[in-house]
Amino acid sequence: MRRIEADISRRQMLGGMAAVVGMFAGFGLAPTEVRAQASGLPVLLTNLRLFDGTTLTLRDGVEILIEGGRTVIPGLIDTHWHTTLASVSQIVAMTQDIGFLHLMAGKEAGATLQRGFTTVRDVGGPAFGLQAAVDRGVIAGPRIFPAGAIISQTSGHGDFRFQNSLPMMPADPADYASAAGMSALADGVPEVLRRTREQLMKGASQIKITAGGGVASQYDPLESLQFTEAEMRATVDAASDWGTYVCAHVYTSAGIQRCIKAGVKSIEHGQLADEDTVRMMADNGTWWSIQPFLADEDANKYTDPKAVAAQKMVAEGTMRAFEWAGKHRVNWAFGTDILYGGGESQGRQLTKLARFMSPLAALHRATGAAGELLALSGGRAPYDGRLGVIAEGALADLLVIDGDAEAGLDWLADTDNLRLIMKGGRMFKNSL
Repeated sequence: MRRIEADISRRQMLGGMAAVVGMFAGFGLAPTEVRAQASGLPVLLTNLRLFDGTTLTLRDGVEILIEGGRTVIPGLIDTHWHTTLASVSQIVAMTQDIGFLHLMAGKEAGATLQRGFTTVRDVGGPAFGLQAAVDRGVIAGPRIFPAGAIISQTSGHGDFRFQNSLPMMPADPADYASAAGMSALADGVPEVLRRTREQLMKGASQIKITAGGGVASQYDPLESLQFTEAEMRATVDAASDWGTYVCAHVYTSAGIQRCIKAGVKSIEHGQLADEDTVRMMADNGTWWSIQPFLADEDANKYTDPKAVAAQKMVAEGTMRAFEWAGKHRVNWAFGTDILYGGGESQGRQLTKLARFMSPLAALHRATGAAGELLALSGGRAPYDGRLGVIAEGALADLLVIDGDAEAGLDWLADTDNLRLIMKGGRMFKNSL
């Protein structure tokens, strides 16, 4: 994009940007100024308590804090987020004009930042345009580590077609989800290589594949295995050639073990893993992005008995996952996987981790640990600098909160408790 823009006059650039800002203004998304998000003037923060994202204690009297005796923590990170699908219903996502979805995603991006999440790892969907708009300061939102389209086998968890569209013939146009960049269907090593390389060409910071079924899948069973080891290895090799990694949607032990053998670096979900598989993850240094799927008030609602039963199994597995991840010292990070209109529960989802560990240990999984997972993108990371920590040379993402982070995380449920939100040294909220 920078190379292309070098050939465009300044007047054309400003005219096009004005049109974009005008479009977003209709949704109340236009910022007060349009410029790249650069660090602002130095801000002295004094007289607060510090959680640095790594050490599981609070430090008192660190002079990076604003007066008032409040706590400062790193900006939060959601390692399993779907930027384009978090704020709309499933029927809207599959049927409405893609422009509407992008505008709704832009609105949700602003809300995400106001919840204290300064960075998200997008693990499936057309997020490249929104990422560019946020990074250029057109709208407010979190940093986005985009995976691009979910790469799925035919009949896999990322195949969103209806049965009446089968069989697909060579001359058929792409289905809506594929054309919109939500998913990319691939069968066999050559197709997997092509689809992976396409997402890398678009700017993917990591690649997402579906290696098993889902709770609400209409066609693929939860326990189904998806992609052969050779197909997985192909996408791993293509990503590795560009200095990045593959993450995989999968729940079961058999699926997780196949992923690990193929070189997948991050397991998304994985709540049905047995203890031997968790040990295997630890032994191989595989990351685990765990979501607090607890079949509670924030969970998706199902009427299909099969989906209800699967959801219960996953909820039971979630409690084991937190226990075994700690017991076997697996590298793991917090994610939500919020879909279809549940974005407002993002902060509440993080509070649930405090049921299984200390509040600071839970915060660590959404700050320092999450930053380590994002660092796997290597040279494909869209941003220079450490994330999830408060340290010299790190990106200045800070939250000043009203609340005792050592005592609990309930303050996350109310955004009024976030008194200051800083991203990259710029303040996006200041109610001090």
